[in-house]
Amino acid sequence: MITVHHLNASRSQRVLWLLAELDIAYELVNHQRDPKTQLAPESLKAIHPLAKAPVIVDGALTLCESGAVVEYILNKYAQGRLRPAINDANYYAYLEWMHFAEGSLSLPLITLLFMGMERREGELPMDGYVAKEIALDFDYIESVLSQRAYFAGEMFTAADIMMTFMLEIANKLGILQGRPYTLTYLKKVQQRDAYQRVLTLG
Repeated sequence: MITVHHLNASRSQRVLWLLAELDIAYELVNHQRDPKTQLAPESLKAIHPLAKAPVIVDGALTLCESGAVVEYILNKYAQGRLRPAINDANYYAYLEWMHFAEGSLSLPLITLLFMGMERREGELPMDGYVAKEIALDFDYIESVLSQRAYFAGEMFTAADIMMTFMLEIANKLGILQGRPYTLTYLKKVQQRDAYQRVLTLG
């Protein structure tokens, strides 16, 4: 059985959601951030040197990085569910969004999140770059979701799980205002039964 080392308010939410969608049993080990520093506890470092979540343990395998964990679970346990077949016309759209979530989108979005956590006076050199990248990325997301039900076409896939975590951060930062297709999409996927079932886990 897979053991999931879960950290509150982290990307490990993706793994719990994926396992719920696939109806796969797992053992959950909860780790809590330090309430003052918001850093992960030492207990995670005992599992993986990076001390980041998610980490899964499956037999002899210990694996970190949410994208890698998602792909591992799909490869080993999903039996073709939640991603298009490699010869499907939507496969490379799926692949693009799987990587976009932690590639192009993650850097400016997480930078903006961190910038909001510090005392700042006036505009700083990074502000213009971040604003430009945020506008570019979220205009692209809005354009795609105006044409498709989900990121990889008309079928919900693991790419939607990867992207939703980032969209939730963006929504808290007010970035999704004025982007109706993205907001509608986010509300839709958050209503999925599997998503609702893991909300209580933090």
